[in-house]
Amino acid sequence: MKLSKAFWHTLREVPADAVIPSHRLMLRAGLIQKSGSGIYTYLPFGLRVFQKVEKIIRDEHNDVGCMEVSMSVVTPGELWRETGRWDDFGSEMLRFQDRAGRDLCISPTNEEAITDCFRKSVTSYKQLPVTLYQIGTKFRDEIRPRYGLMRGREFSMKDAYSFHVDKDCLDRGYQVMYDVYSRIIEKIGLNYLAVQADAGAMASGEAQTHEFQVIADSGEDNVILCEGCGYAANNERAQTGRSSLDFGEISQLEEVPTPNKSTISDVANFLNIPEHQTLKNLVYTSVTGEEEQHVLVVLLGDDEVNEVKLKNFLGSNHLAAATDEAIETLGLVKGFIGPNDVKDLKTLVDSEVDVEKSYVVGAGKVDFHLKGYVFQRDGKNFEQVDLRLSRNGDSCCECGKDVVEKKGIEVGHIFQLGDKYTKSMNATVLNVNGKAIAPVMGCYGIGVTRLAASAIEQNHDENGIIWPKEIAPFHIYLAMMAKKDENKEIGEKIYCDLKKAGFEVLFDDRGLGFGAMMKDAELLGLPLAVVFGERDFVKTGEVEIRVRKNGERCKVALDSLVDHVVKTWKEI
Repeated sequence: MKLSKAFWHTLREVPADAVIPSHRLMLRAGLIQKSGSGIYTYLPFGLRVFQKVEKIIRDEHNDVGCMEVSMSVVTPGELWRETGRWDDFGSEMLRFQDRAGRDLCISPTNEEAITDCFRKSVTSYKQLPVTLYQIGTKFRDEIRPRYGLMRGREFSMKDAYSFHVDKDCLDRGYQVMYDVYSRIIEKIGLNYLAVQADAGAMASGEAQTHEFQVIADSGEDNVILCEGCGYAANNERAQTGRSSLDFGEISQLEEVPTPNKSTISDVANFLNIPEHQTLKNLVYTSVTGEEEQHVLVVLLGDDEVNEVKLKNFLGSNHLAAATDEAIETLGLVKGFIGPNDVKDLKTLVDSEVDVEKSYVVGAGKVDFHLKGYVFQRDGKNFEQVDLRLSRNGDSCCECGKDVVEKKGIEVGHIFQLGDKYTKSMNATVLNVNGKAIAPVMGCYGIGVTRLAASAIEQNHDENGIIWPKEIAPFHIYLAMMAKKDENKEIGEKIYCDLKKAGFEVLFDDRGLGFGAMMKDAELLGLPLAVVFGERDFVKTGEVEIRVRKNGERCKVALDSLVDHVVKTWKEI
């Protein structure tokens, strides 16, 4: 493509809300254009990237026998009511009515739609397993869209759904898709981790589910990794232990004054003890169905509660820290709550609290705490549960070695759904005995636009993008600086020869100066740049090749240029 005829516009400045590299660089390099809050137009060069990501995804799915479909963007509300998700999904679903008053939505996901498609087409176990996928646009009405394509309201993704006769078949199919996702990300060339994840509302807690996390400082997720045995999990799911901790001598329970000391750090400093020798007592409000209850959560003073684990354990539809008004109504004193003040509240003690050790806890009244509290001796009606957030330096649950915490960008998530959707939508097949059964399902999502943005997060410098060659919008940036017609003809010949050799060439024939061309070349970040400079060529007969990834440069004779480019391309 010749730049003189291309629809491409770069920016010097970007909006203040573009705070992460991928957002800034996609705007500056003319790949996307903002249309509204969390909504973007994919411009020609950006679209080429997304199409290449799609091709990798499509090829890997087709290679294992998946079949592509294209479902409607709008789905009827009646399908969502069959599974109960019309009311449960929340405000992220964009809903509206047609002229006849029928409820519709812009699909944020397609479990209902694909199950409806399946039940209209498949009747026998002999037709299983089957995996259907689509690549298309999704819309989720994010409360606070941010980070460009990382968390937009409209985005492109691939969603796949598999149907199986039983759990063993699902396990085999799940592993196939796990491997497919690994190959997709490896083919793009990204550093990633496949981590155990929380199933949330998608499936039961026993079902397998993994996230594919691209490692990046800008990631919103925290990932726990043991570099000893390879254990890896999202922080919402991770199970780790505390390294050996020291505790004081067991003593009688003693009330001590702690004037104006209502935080863990203040109390620990005042009593000259480490924070883990105190206990943090937190009250939560949990709503399950129509039932509301308050629970007390007790952790080591320097730990934080994992609200996902707590919500899953309680089976909550909604969970939040109790309000000040609720705490006052319960007769508790904020900042001085102790485990024995709560009386009728369900008490959950984190599994890392040693119930035979001595701690400092709130005394239930202002400016006082209790020393020497031993749960085994002094506690009442408590249950121990894993409720803490894992963190850097914890011990691995598998091998005991220290774990590290990394930042990740979730680009893919795979689930075992079980029969949640097939049962609720009465989708059945006849098994080998002629009995109607509900097949079990798997669900597999990967973000097209998010993969492209993640590639930039891992591959950029102060000058611009450094595209992995598998998804670069073009292979080569050909910069021509020539005024004489005969030299312009040489530039045209280079362009044609490189295209004949199979390369996608972006030919900068705009007649700009060297500095402007190189700034654009580095901003766009194509893997290779070929620089044809009229003065240098007249002097030496050579053309320069530049590698964007490592900055290497070499000058070669014109008649050997294509061979050198082919060789360099294979090496990067």
